[in-house]
Amino acid sequence: MNAGARLALYGAGLVAAFGAAFGVASAVAPDAVVTAWNEEDKVDGHGGGHTTAPTDGTASDGAQSESAHGAPGDGAHGAHAPQGVTLSADGYTLTAVAAPSGAGEQGELSFQILDSAGEPLTSYAIEHEKELHLIVVRSDGAHFRHVHPELDAHTGAWSIPWSWEAAGTYRVYADFTPAGDGAQGLTLARSVEVAGDYTPVSAEPSRVDEVGGYTVELAGDLAPGAAQELTLSITRDGEPVTALEPYLGAFGHLVALREGDLAYLHVHPEGAEPGADDLGGPEIAFAAEAPTTGRYLLYLDFQVGGQVHTAEFVLDAGAAAAGHGHAHSGGH
Repeated sequence: MNAGARLALYGAGLVAAFGAAFGVASAVAPDAVVTAWNEEDKVDGHGGGHTTAPTDGTASDGAQSESAHGAPGDGAHGAHAPQGVTLSADGYTLTAVAAPSGAGEQGELSFQILDSAGEPLTSYAIEHEKELHLIVVRSDGAHFRHVHPELDAHTGAWSIPWSWEAAGTYRVYADFTPAGDGAQGLTLARSVEVAGDYTPVSAEPSRVDEVGGYTVELAGDLAPGAAQELTLSITRDGEPVTALEPYLGAFGHLVALREGDLAYLHVHPEGAEPGADDLGGPEIAFAAEAPTTGRYLLYLDFQVGGQVHTAEFVLDAGAAAAGHGHAHSGGH
């Protein structure tokens, strides 16, 4: 099977139920949302995250757990409970996140995942070539990062060298699957306050992004409650790019955030992974379903020549355009 056929297969199998969000109303998450984050993060007394998480398969906010990769925690399909809005689910808890306190400071970001007994989790399943995916984004959707910290197998601590680019409130997501038969993927999250002068940005609908010399264009629309095809086309200097390389077992990775609550969905193509020497492009296709009307921010990771690039887009679903009819200043 040639690379184009492979890519079509991967894209056709991908269904993204966008249960995720970014705070763009006034360019930041609503005050009530940030307050809720902060109150949730206080549950463990600020110190070690030793709160025992629920063990009945529900998240701490009462929502049913759902895999970050689109599968509900109980194995059913269709509930699409949002991820990334709680620090604990299915008996696992994300501890407080240690990180530099101010913008521009050099240091380390670290945390643990605790099990229902309060013990550090040290055994993880490999999903998309990694045991844990760390997603970090500011409350206005800016300064997105998708990275992979290192695990200390003795202490269960994950860590990575870290510096914040700018001040503000950030959401830190740990996307992982515990080892063991039948374990479901989880995305746990906490907020982190970064000191410094904070200048929020706002975003308006955008279908084209320029990154690293590449032009990435998004075709298609989002509709609440209905699967729609989204196609991302990548060119360089007007020429189609057909040298997309496998990155974490896929030609493209998609993260979607929905306005208002910063709920999160990390989506990968379904089906067989591309071989190490396979190349794809210039198009990557996704079937995407928005759970509600609203404004959505999409991040696409792709790799060419050994370098990973992230393209960003903003789409409105359904009646969102009418609800966001006013002009937005600034941009992503």
